[in-house]
This record gives sequence, C-alpha cells and structure tokens, in this order.
Amino acid sequence: MSFFESDDASTLVLVGKTGVGKSSSGNTILGKDVFRAATVTAECSKQQEKLFQRTISVVDTPGLFDTTMSEDAVKREISKCINMSAPGPHAILLVIRVGRFSAEERDAVKKVEEIFGEGAWRYTMILFTHGDKVKADFDHMLKTAGTELQEVLRKAENRYHVFNNLRANDRGQVLDLLKKVDKMVADHGGEFYSNYTYLQVEEMLKQRESELREFYEKKLKEEIKAVKLKYEKKLKERYYLALASGVRQFVEQVAKDAELSCSHFLSRLKVHSHPSSVLFNP
Repeated sequence: MSFFESDDASTLVLVGKTGVGKSSSGNTILGKDVFRAATVTAECSKQQEKLFQRTISVVDTPGLFDTTMSEDAVKREISKCINMSAPGPHAILLVIRVGRFSAEERDAVKKVEEIFGEGAWRYTMILFTHGDKVKADFDHMLKTAGTELQEVLRKAENRYHVFNNLRANDRGQVLDLLKKVDKMVADHGGEFYSNYTYLQVEEMLKQRESELREFYEKKLKEEIKAVKLKYEKKLKERYYLALASGVRQFVEQVAKDAELSCSHFLSRLKVHSHPSSVLFNP
C-alpha cells in the first residue's frame, strides 16, 4: 500500500535541544505557522492537519529540553507530552541542526532515552535542519562526522531526513519524510511506539473516558426526565383546562337547550289551552 492509499493517522513527536528548529520543523511539516518558533516557547503543544489525504498530528516539545525550567515544571511538560501523543507516537523525530554536535545536543539525546525509554530508538528518526548549509554531499558529511553523532545515527539505525530551510514551502521534502516514517512503522509491524508509561496513560485515559461517558449519560437521562416531567405537567394542565372548558361549554349548551325546550313547551301550552274566563263566562 502506498502512502496515498493509506487513510491512517500518524503522530509525530519533535524532540531536541532548544533552538535547533523543532517548532519551525513542525510548521514546515503541517504547512502553516501553528507553532511559536521562538526560544521563549516553553510549553508542549499539539497540532494536526490533513496532509496528502492523511491526518498528521505533530507534538512540539520545547519544555522538555528547556534548561532554565525547574524540575517540577519539566515533569509536568513530560506528562503533557505523553498525554498528547498517547496511545503512542508513530515516529520520534530527533531534531538536530547541521553543524557541530554540541554537549547540549548530547544531553538532549540522553533525555529522550530517559523519557521514552531505550526501545524508542526503533521509532526514532534524525531530522537535520538547515540542510541548505551543507555544500558537499550530505552522506559524505555524515560519514566524516564526529563519533558522538555517529553513535546517535547508529542507535537510530541510520534513519534520517534533511530539511532545507530555504525551501520551507517545498511539500516534496515533507512527503519524503512521511514516506520514510511510513516505512519505519511498517518495518515494525505497522504499530506505533508504546512502553509501560504509554500503556498506563492509555489505561488512565480509557478509565477517564468511561467515567465521563457514564457521568454525561446520567446527566442526559436526568435532563430528559426533567424535561419529560415538565412537559407532562404542561400537557396535564392543558388537558384539564381543555376538559374544564369543554365541560363548561357542554353544560352551557345543555342549559341553553333546556331553556329553549321549556320556552317552546310553554308557548305550546298557550296555544292549545282554553282560558277559564271563557268556559265559565255566564
């Protein structure tokens, strides 16, 4: 099945140190400016778009790698990221800016392992930004890169993609990325990445969904009952009003008919009677 023939949704999580272009990459993937591409962005966020007949969700994670944030704040951002990408991402895109592999980037890689687990490497792809700055052959550049970057590539099974920031509107480079993600997922049985943490979150979300459904179903039944009682009362009031009005009209009509009958009877008596003054007149 080709990319265009599949109607499955995909979730991509962007990770990497601050300032490497995670938010800009998210905007490039979705084809619109939905993520704040600035170093002041500290909160994880999720956006989705219909791309190439597919629903693509992108989770930007600036807060996970912000060294100025407190430990508690980072933990909240980790929790938020896990919830946003539950039941699990189809790809973890480790964003690295072309150039020297810094100590901060090395720390970011360690943090990815801590958050998502060692097994996440099977679903990780390196996304290089600013590929336009590489004048020579990119594959050759990677072969001559330092040992630390080589180790990261090895863990990711040499899966990588390059974004040319001078061609941010080029949808071809986005389509190529999504095709690579599809192949990676297919190589792992077509399943998204999951671990114990994601399973716990999924179970929690299912439980919460069940509780909310039960709550709203109960509220709906109560409201239906209240509306039913309200309209039953109104219908009864209308019925009794109509009944009283009908009875009154009937009584009035009977009385009127009785009055007419009585008048008619009396008039007939007057016509057929013989006055006593005539009979006994001397």
